[in-house]
Amino acid sequence: MFPIRDNIPSNSTPFVMYGIILLNAFIFYQEMIISDSELEKMMSFSGLVPFDFMQGLSANPANLFLYMPLVTNLFLHGGWLHIIGNMWYLKIFGDNIEDRMGHGIFFLFYILCGVVANVVQILIDPSSHIPTIGASGAISGVLGAYLVSFPSAKVSTVVFLFIFFTVIDIPALLFLGLWFFMQLQSGAASLNMVGTNVAWWAHVGGFLAGMILVNLFPKR
Repeated sequence: MFPIRDNIPSNSTPFVMYGIILLNAFIFYQEMIISDSELEKMMSFSGLVPFDFMQGLSANPANLFLYMPLVTNLFLHGGWLHIIGNMWYLKIFGDNIEDRMGHGIFFLFYILCGVVANVVQILIDPSSHIPTIGASGAISGVLGAYLVSFPSAKVSTVVFLFIFFTVIDIPALLFLGLWFFMQLQSGAASLNMVGTNVAWWAHVGGFLAGMILVNLFPKR
């Protein structure tokens, strides 16, 4: 299933959402034009490596630079499909959440969801040496907030049937519920895998964080 739009109009221009998309696109462009050695340094400095984070936490928890990757990794991506998929989901679901919260609160909410998602991933797999990167944890929080805020919305979705496809309107409750179940299922399967490069538990943690945090911020 691939979403193409929802039926909830936004009453304001989602400046923050567009800003996040542009910032991610700009940083991804920088990833594309720098050398491999520079890219490796960027990933090691700004990406979140669970093992390194836990080592740093035990050695010097007062080091503020230790916590920077909990935020900076939200603006790095590993390829075209990675960034396009993330930004597409943010575009479809983010405008309504920003409209509900207001611009500044939405940005705070987005970052908080991303941080919680990262923490969950670290707790599940603290020995991983693979950098965790991508906006999907924060965007999962947006999806969780959307499920709580607009459960009866309709999501126009491309459904593939072998070599054919069709577009159907699916209730947001069903679409996002299935999406969350798939992340949970993949996360459970990853527990028995070594070296998986998808932070499934960040998706799960971010989604649950969004469902909870959205109720802590007043509606605009």
